[in-house]
Amino acid sequence: MSSTLSRHANPNKNRTPRHRAREFALQGLYQWLMSQEDAGVIDAYIRNAHGFEKADREHFDALLHGTIRDVTTLREEIVPYIDRAMDQLSPIEHAALLIGAYELKQHIEIPYKVVINEAVELAKSFGGIDGHKYVNGVLDKLASKLRATEVAAGR
Repeated sequence: MSSTLSRHANPNKNRTPRHRAREFALQGLYQWLMSQEDAGVIDAYIRNAHGFEKADREHFDALLHGTIRDVTTLREEIVPYIDRAMDQLSPIEHAALLIGAYELKQHIEIPYKVVINEAVELAKSFGGIDGHKYVNGVLDKLASKLRATEVAAGR
């Protein structure tokens, strides 16, 4: 695992266990995107990381393993809303978009605005200067498709 990734984390002590799960899932997906290493190996590595005991383990499992399992479908959902090839996205933006898309599809109990905000926060904490704006725009469009009724009710 890249120490660069963990150094960029925002040292906010008020992170919820679910937010921590997303941070660790992002780190695992980053590693998977960079190395295509087995998800079980990545999972074991992440579980030994400092602070993992404060994460929502069940949500981490769902995000890491569900996203990797469903990556082809999730990418197909994202592609219409991006302006470049998937392999040209930064790995952080790519991972944040995958997590956001997975939560929009598989966790309808989480309000779409929360899903988008969490993915944006991941991109802010770990990504480049304006990557969070890109993640926000893509997931906003994807939410309009995947959660049309919820989005319409919120506007």
